[in-house]
Amino acid sequence: MADLIDITAPLEQEGTKAVVRNWLKKIGETVQEGDAIVELETDKVTQEVASPADGVLLEILMENGDDATPGAVLGRLGSDTAASDQPAAPAPAASHAVHYSPAVRHAAEEYGIDPATITGSGRDGRVTRADMDRAFAGSGGRAERATPAHERMAAPRPGLVPPADAGAALASRRVPHSGMRAAIAAHMLQSVTTAPHVTAVFEADFSAIMRHRAAHKEGFAADGINLSYTAYIVSACVSAMRAVPEVNSRWHEDALEIFEDINIGVGTALGDQGLIVPVIRRAQDLSLAEIAARLQDLTTRARENALTGADVRGGTFTISNHGISGSLLAAPIIINQPQSAILGVGKVEKRVVVREVDGVDTIQVRPMAYVSLTIDHRSLDGHQTNAWLTHFVEVLENWPQ
Repeated sequence: MADLIDITAPLEQEGTKAVVRNWLKKIGETVQEGDAIVELETDKVTQEVASPADGVLLEILMENGDDATPGAVLGRLGSDTAASDQPAAPAPAASHAVHYSPAVRHAAEEYGIDPATITGSGRDGRVTRADMDRAFAGSGGRAERATPAHERMAAPRPGLVPPADAGAALASRRVPHSGMRAAIAAHMLQSVTTAPHVTAVFEADFSAIMRHRAAHKEGFAADGINLSYTAYIVSACVSAMRAVPEVNSRWHEDALEIFEDINIGVGTALGDQGLIVPVIRRAQDLSLAEIAARLQDLTTRARENALTGADVRGGTFTISNHGISGSLLAAPIIINQPQSAILGVGKVEKRVVVREVDGVDTIQVRPMAYVSLTIDHRSLDGHQTNAWLTHFVEVLENWPQ
């Protein structure tokens, strides 16, 4: 038999953890070198693994939901000759003869569900972790399981109601973590245990940019560009970085690395799936129209799960526009390591403020928002943080018409 060729997970992954999401080829299928053969999902992006050579897919060693560490063998290729030498796998006579992935076996133990009772949606009818999750959800989170002896002994006699503090199990259901959610959790934990977080909060008047947007959004739309408030925020960040470049940095034990390029990531919510941060690269070289167009393209492709690894790589600063979902203030917003700071922008709402007009204090209603800068206190101090926010707010409030 010809030598088998390993299909391996990339050594450099775009994220903190990867799981097998979907095999794009079936066992026995012929593939060409470079063909997409399997998808991996991380906390940042879904990436395809290409076939390392021409051949036939002979083995799938990792199923949907399995962790794929860098360099892990996902499956194996062989030549056409090798494929013909492979004995056909006999149909299992009973459920105990079926091979289930580690993720499926773990779910079986956790949920008390026999995979053999489930119709699989994977390749060749294989049961996947997603199938197990759906089966558990369909049972209302109350799958049958054997009752341990100590629970049977502790059960109350018919007609008796145990007191509230008798240790009775609380009604609940378990929602398994997606690969993206688990990876986000690990990344956030790593950030808060690495960097001392400090947050400063300012207030910004959005009147000027709202007037500018109202006057120009139709012209932008005629060119196919959605002029969003976030585009103004990105542009104001660039201006503030020029005033306080230390914010656009990374901490090292022996030095602070200050970046010349301002690569701004914008947090984009993907519903229940989690959050992804596509990056607007070299924002310092872009006009407002170019920023708006780049932002529109990245957020659209993020929600269509069409981002590439390059789209989420190389960020030097991040914006969390959490006000889109209604929050006024979030603090601290966790820094996207290894960056030194992250901007939070709260909901814009009309508030009563005092403004001086011709030397007289007046009460006015203005569209206001809280803006926060959370810093790695190893990299930055309070005066730099406040100077950056002061400049950022001044740019927004004095936007030329």
